[in-house]
Amino acid sequence: MNRIDLVVLDIAGTTVEEHGLVYEALADTVVAAGGSALDVGRWMGADKYEAISAMLGKSEVDAEFKDFHERLAQYYAETPPTPIPGVPEALARLRSNDVKVALTTGFDRPVVDGLLDVLGWHEGVLNAVVCVDDVTAGRPAPYMIFRAMELTGVRDVRRVLTAGDTTRDLQAGTNAGAAFVVGVLSGSQTAEELGAVQHTHLLKSVVEIPALIQSGGVA
Repeated sequence: MNRIDLVVLDIAGTTVEEHGLVYEALADTVVAAGGSALDVGRWMGADKYEAISAMLGKSEVDAEFKDFHERLAQYYAETPPTPIPGVPEALARLRSNDVKVALTTGFDRPVVDGLLDVLGWHEGVLNAVVCVDDVTAGRPAPYMIFRAMELTGVRDVRRVLTAGDTTRDLQAGTNAGAAFVVGVLSGSQTAEELGAVQHTHLLKSVVEIPALIQSGGVA
């Protein structure tokens, strides 16, 4: 097994507890625009503009996307996101062992910048942050993972571990060809749901990733 040089992690539900507010805001936005949010769950981990567009059945949803931003900002102000317990320490442990850490997300840059401000994760915590508007397509496309590799100078995808709490996270990791494709159970999808798509490991939390790497992949 090659050494792991880069760990690529999702944000909401994987590294950050945001209480499902992004999907609440997404559903409320779609319903306010006259659509149905019954299938909002299938858009977990996806580009939020794409999700709104699909649920409303139209390609131009700039006004609705603005409404989504405003709703989410309000929900986050009322219930601020927090790091999932143990995750900051796990990230620090990875970086102290010369493993680079990148976040990827279905959020766009304005949402992520605000989120990182609340968390205080701008300096010394991460090596890179890739948002869905940094690439041509979000998950399950592997492009955010490849962009994280570019930003961190990692050239061999066999030295990359990806982790997330949704099936789209796992599909993106598999499509990228990552050495480890890890599902974590800290989000809203179950072990059965995550286990239904290709992966290498299922863990309770990102907290277990440093030990997984140290063990050479033997969970």
